Amino acid sequence: MFEEYINSIDDKWKDAYIRLMNEVDNNIPEGFEKVMQYNMISYVVPLTTYPSGYHVTPNTPLPFISLGVQKRHIALYHMGIYGNAKLLQWFQDEYSKRVPTKLNMGKSCIRFTSTKNIPYDLIGELVARMSMEKWIECYEVNKK
Repeated sequence: MFEEYINSIDDKWKDAYIRLMNEVDNNIPEGFEKVMQYNMISYVVPLTTYPSGYHVTPNTPLPFISLGVQKRHIALYHMGIYGNAKLLQWFQDEYSKRVPTKLNMGKSCIRFTSTKNIPYDLIGELVARMSMEKWIECYEVNKK
């Protein structure tokens, strides 16, 4: 199922996407599950661990990180930076120190419009900074 998605990615983005996915795979804390969710490769809290799931879509595992490719960018959705101001600030500060281009992001979506300046090591650090337990705790606080 992952292979089919990856094979559908335009050659312009494919190598960078695979490298980014591998960075997430190598740094994701224990417990998260890699699945296809929202037509992207995603890392979720399994329903066996968090049966309440995602409040927006009942019976759906709680999303944490998703990787998608749009026509003009690679998108990394990190729900933890949306719900944790301290983590977001750390990421923004580190990004500005390490990357010569301006950070392009929405609430939880980091957009890479060029494959030349993707800070793979920084993304690995970001992914590793929030355990599954901390993500559930953050989610529950912010859901209220």
